[in-house]
Amino acid sequence: MNKRFWKKPVWEVTRTLADVDQGRKPADTVITNIKLINVCTAEILPDCQIAISCGRIAYVGKDARFTIGSETKVFDGDGLYAAPGFLDGHMHVESSMMGVSEYARAVVPHGTIGIYMDPHEICNVLGLRGVKLMVKDAQRAPLKAMITTPSCVPAVPGFEDTGSAPLGPNEIAETMNWDSVVGLGEMMNFPGILASDPHAHGEVDATLKAGLPVTGHYSTTDIDRGLNAYIASGVSSCHESTRPEQLLAKMRLGMYGMLREGSAWQDLHDLAPVIADGKVDTRFALLVSDDNHPHTLVKHGHVDHLIRRAIEEGIDPVTAIQMVTINTATAFYMQTDLGQIAPGKCADIVLFDDLQHIDVKRVFIDGELVAENGKALFDPKPFDYPDWATHSMHVGTTITPRTFRVAPEGLTPGATEATVRVMEVIPVRANNIERHISIPVIDGCLESDTSQDVLKTFVFERHHNTGKFGAGFTKGFGIKNGAIASTVAHDAHNLLVIGTNDADMALAANTLIDCEGGQAVVQNGQVIAKLPLPIAGLMDARPAEEMSARVAEMEKAWKQLGCTIASPFMTMASLSLACIPDLRLTDRGLVDCNTFEFVDLLVK
Repeated sequence: MNKRFWKKPVWEVTRTLADVDQGRKPADTVITNIKLINVCTAEILPDCQIAISCGRIAYVGKDARFTIGSETKVFDGDGLYAAPGFLDGHMHVESSMMGVSEYARAVVPHGTIGIYMDPHEICNVLGLRGVKLMVKDAQRAPLKAMITTPSCVPAVPGFEDTGSAPLGPNEIAETMNWDSVVGLGEMMNFPGILASDPHAHGEVDATLKAGLPVTGHYSTTDIDRGLNAYIASGVSSCHESTRPEQLLAKMRLGMYGMLREGSAWQDLHDLAPVIADGKVDTRFALLVSDDNHPHTLVKHGHVDHLIRRAIEEGIDPVTAIQMVTINTATAFYMQTDLGQIAPGKCADIVLFDDLQHIDVKRVFIDGELVAENGKALFDPKPFDYPDWATHSMHVGTTITPRTFRVAPEGLTPGATEATVRVMEVIPVRANNIERHISIPVIDGCLESDTSQDVLKTFVFERHHNTGKFGAGFTKGFGIKNGAIASTVAHDAHNLLVIGTNDADMALAANTLIDCEGGQAVVQNGQVIAKLPLPIAGLMDARPAEEMSARVAEMEKAWKQLGCTIASPFMTMASLSLACIPDLRLTDRGLVDCNTFEFVDLLVK
């Protein structure tokens, strides 16, 4: 029983619920004439009614004659389906480029009543005080915004520079006392777990001592001894499965397997057969979004979109709904409060009219109608962020076209070409592939080669004025002419720049320095698109619809440069994520994410 969800003393609420059920007191709200999706038994029950009091469900059944009083709000369900409010079990609000309250306004009308957010993006830039800002913002909206404390700040110690001081077991233990914290965020440092590193295990220990779950990020291919060790440490869920055998192995070992479907990382098509063939129990399966851009939320929806996609991939509709309700609540030890339409649970209810298309009509949170016909019935004012949160660009070096000259040690004098390690991106996948490719050498410097789709890539440290940067090469974006820059660069969120020529790369980088972070596209010396993100270089306080329109302009600019892959900025942002195979670039250099060692740019 989670005290954070009780509006009054528990004894007062439970007595009131009993009084309502026994006809001694009227209900606050009654919803009549609905088809109940019972996620406890996977049944659909017709002609049901729901009585609500004190934000909790008092009664579910066919007889509500004794629960309606003169002041009771009665909603005719019009024969709609009623499901528990939808839960997203793993996601990052910062990826939407909006604050939490604006995110709530965007997703609640789609049936989302709760999110389990890992704010490690803002934490890597601003530390725990940045997380506290998100908590304050979240409190202004009805969405249940629950936090899993970032476990990896930095993502992999020793390989990158973040804006925050490193978090360790002591800091994790402190946050476990916060009302908003419900677990530990994705443990990306799986090498540390497998190596019995005291720091990584200490963070897990602090979480388990608090009686809370540890969420995972197991992206390696060892699904035997390594996976056993990872789960044995206390990690209970993972969203990094990209192949059916990975998902099934995790579920067989009692780990909650999260099937991910977001703006860029779309694993559901490959993973759905594990669930759809009906051969395994699905109680350990969840649907999650991980990362969604605002245009995805505006155009497609949120958790309702996950359910629709699951149905399209052959998963039974009721099973899909279980995967975003009771399964998710159970994974976070919250089944006594969330994830069911049952007596005593939070009155979080979604009404929709089509079991195949999940067209949400009404959303109730704690018994209050908060969205109707696709519109939120709440509209929080923009959150007032302090100056230290909106001035986070501290690059520490003057960036000019000459900055982008790449002349590594060991380059043969007079050479006209050289073989280098290249990061090849995979559309709609988080992992990449290390390639060894020969590229031109001009005047003693390595150059981009658009004929092979190989582009210069730089990461500048932008938090502490160190002036450090790493240089490498990327393949797979299809850019023919121009440059792009972003301060959304997981997880340290340094300044990331890719381009075909040095002048455009310098202009893109300096554009973001001037506007305190964001994303920029440059071609032929002109900024053709810019998206300022002044809040930690990650977010803005503008409405979802406006952010969606701006992202659409950015994607149009990408196409003008020659790139046609889905959500290219999100794919670009993962180039510096040094915990996912194969090869990544940080401000400290190239990282082999299979061996977790720095490697040379030149292949000798």
